Amino acid sequence: MALRYPDPIPWVSLLLALAAGCGVRSAELRTPRPVPRDVCVVVGLLGGFDAWDDSTKGVRRLALELRRSPGILAETFENRRSGLARAFLVEALDADRDGRVSSTEAARARVVIYGQSLGGGAAAALARALVRDGVEVELLLLIDSVGRRDDVAPPSVANAAVLYQDEGWFIAGEPEIRPLDPRRTRILGAWQFDYDRPPGSTIPIDDLAWHESAFRIAHARMDRDPRVWATADSLIRAACTEALEARG
Repeated sequence: MALRYPDPIPWVSLLLALAAGCGVRSAELRTPRPVPRDVCVVVGLLGGFDAWDDSTKGVRRLALELRRSPGILAETFENRRSGLARAFLVEALDADRDGRVSSTEAARARVVIYGQSLGGGAAAALARALVRDGVEVELLLLIDSVGRRDDVAPPSVANAAVLYQDEGWFIAGEPEIRPLDPRRTRILGAWQFDYDRPPGSTIPIDDLAWHESAFRIAHARMDRDPRVWATADSLIRAACTEALEARG
């Protein structure tokens, strides 16, 4: 099961606040705002204290690959910068610049949100926050997610799925997601990955700093697992092209 954290003690909150000030800035985003009509806007949220532009991490690598496809605009954010991700999406859809997203504006683009580790929890929280902005989410995809309330998809999410492992000594991803309103949200499935045996157990992580792999070997290997990111890529592209089918 995914970790459930107690309320952070003051010094942890202070560290997170300081770290947040060093993250991606709005000016560093490539996506035009407002976005052109009939595009797919993909937002990825990284785990831990990973930098938004760290191309050694799966979330960033996938976004860079998606950018190569016509009609897909992809950006990544630190999990602690989900507020900026929310502001970015509102600005991307707000064509008349009145500070809100109308139903007509919400339909100008498809929105996909995905996240890994703490970024998965942040992705779920972002989807909930966007309900208040009138932003619909075509796909919410959680990858070895860690966070509070990351096992529930809000009604604004059309499709949801999880990719996870349950072998970590300290971190195991959220194994399921359920719809708050089954009439509005379809659960595509839960894909489990194995790191106790090949090919998962052979994924190298020797180059990682000790604090990135200690007590979370399976979690670290999953971030480097090409099977995981191929599955994520397939789901996101399907969401962007209206080709989703129930699987899993």
